[in-house]
Amino acid sequence: MKNFIVLAIALAVLVHPSHQLSRYEVLSKFVENRRSGVRSQAKEWVAPSISSEYSWKLNQYAQDGLQENDKITALPGQPEGITFAQYSGYVTVDAEAGRALFYYFAEATEDPSTKPLLLWFNGGPGCSSFGVGAMTELGPFRVQPDGKTLSKNPYAWNQVANTLFLESPAGVGFSYSNTTSDYQNGNDDNTARDAYTFLQIWFERFPQYKNRDFYIAGESYAGFYVPELADTILKNNNSRTSFINLKGVMIGNGIMNDETDGCGYIDYAWSHALISDEDYASQRCTPSGSSYTTHNNTFVSRAESTDGEINPYNIYAPLCPSHPDPIWASSTSVNDTPTTELDEFDPCSPGYVFTYLNTPEVRIALHANVMDLSYAWTECSDVLSYTISATTMFPIYQRMMAAGLRILVYSGDVDAVVPVTGTRYSINALKLPIEEEWYPWMSGELDVGGFSVIYTGLTFATVRGAGHEVPSYQPSRALTMTKSFLADKALPS
Repeated sequence: MKNFIVLAIALAVLVHPSHQLSRYEVLSKFVENRRSGVRSQAKEWVAPSISSEYSWKLNQYAQDGLQENDKITALPGQPEGITFAQYSGYVTVDAEAGRALFYYFAEATEDPSTKPLLLWFNGGPGCSSFGVGAMTELGPFRVQPDGKTLSKNPYAWNQVANTLFLESPAGVGFSYSNTTSDYQNGNDDNTARDAYTFLQIWFERFPQYKNRDFYIAGESYAGFYVPELADTILKNNNSRTSFINLKGVMIGNGIMNDETDGCGYIDYAWSHALISDEDYASQRCTPSGSSYTTHNNTFVSRAESTDGEINPYNIYAPLCPSHPDPIWASSTSVNDTPTTELDEFDPCSPGYVFTYLNTPEVRIALHANVMDLSYAWTECSDVLSYTISATTMFPIYQRMMAAGLRILVYSGDVDAVVPVTGTRYSINALKLPIEEEWYPWMSGELDVGGFSVIYTGLTFATVRGAGHEVPSYQPSRALTMTKSFLADKALPS
């Protein structure tokens, strides 16, 4: 099954923001393609074996001095008083093909030598972990409406971990390949292999993190990326030189299993009054064998094609008034002046990020495609054709639990695209014993952050009032949840 991600990347001139596709359009296309046919049986993913010859041909990529070369002196427009170190640049994962992945790394604000390392992925497949994840969700800064200045994110995750953002696969964000066919061969195998290769080389560049407690986190299609990379690490953790000290994974509003995910999608839309009783009656399914795809086209057109009136990523969120797309915005702001507080997520933020990351001074500071400043950074990629072979992550979850990894699956409860109902159906299908039953967790003395269930091998949590991008819509609750998980504590009750 192929899912084609479409977006305009200009090679000669910068593209105006309104010409690119947003993560909403990319994910909607992916979701629709997932539901376009009946699956007769689940297809499992098999982690690639990385031979010792392959792993240690990496030694040809000498890393001496590159950590210092990647250090960011200061990002243009960043606020005063920034004391944590920042790095960004490229790791070549295939010298022959000229394939290189871009990363951004923000060390912990305090005691980075004692904090764990957390790797973040956005999904799509084909959307930017740096521009979306770092700049609008959990990174240390948010871009202001002028597209030139940054403000501190008081809920940044580098307060509790050293945070690493990877633009993956090649063709996404600032990552690239000099071999055009790489963009036509996007698939989960190659993405996992390149991410694993990236880590091996990055740890050589940053040897102080080589044996650090390591976590992988992500959202949306990273519901595949994260378990697949974890599985690859577990399968290939067979030598002292290539060992990665993986401790756990966090997956937010992530896809898990076609059948149960799809049933939850329909039930969520009906229970939140997005479709009629008649539509629901004709499309409802039982997540134990019945197909949910029979009436899919009608459902998608009625629930999603609302002419921009409802943001399915957060069905109660305001829209950016300057653009009809529920997620994408042009550089026009809903605010007249830059904000210094992070009380509510600005729906026009993607436009600010687009402007900022396509400013030559910013690109130079980031060491990003400085040889061709006319190359436009874009939120999601259309040079990428992506083949999705697996339909379920259940076997990988079983392997992760058997290996003793800690697993947190969380859901923003107002996301209609990968909704909490689908995630609950999927977790229920794993038939895990319950250790602590459903309880409200607190993000402050009087703030119910959401609800949680602790299973043997897995913790599930909802995040109250959060959309698809949980750290964007509920940053304080997201930070509380992450802090508890990294400390190996149950969410506070």
